[in-house]
Amino acid sequence: MKFAKQAFFAAVLAALAVPAFSQTAKPTINQRQRNQQKRIAQGVKSGQLTPKETANLEKREAAIHKEVKTERAANGGKLTPAERRQVTRQQNRTSRAIYRKKHNARVQGS
Repeated sequence: MKFAKQAFFAAVLAALAVPAFSQTAKPTINQRQRNQQKRIAQGVKSGQLTPKETANLEKREAAIHKEVKTERAANGGKLTPAERRQVTRQQNRTSRAIYRKKHNARVQGS
């Protein structure tokens, strides 16, 4: 009887652990783009980004978006694994640029 209880609780714990692990999935390319746009907008609203910094970041985001759109059109709506790695690398670089520009002590209006 004691073994049955332990097995039951182990099964319950395993069932509860699966959703916790699945929530750590990587965001999609489109979701990352939306998140980064929100970060840029927040930086503009708070004054952390100057107009020139904002224009630079928006230009980078637009270039990535255009590239993804072109590559998907060429591949029937999908990105190849190599294209996905390339876009992820570009998004990582842009994300770091957003952080650096938001934290560089320049404020709008200065």
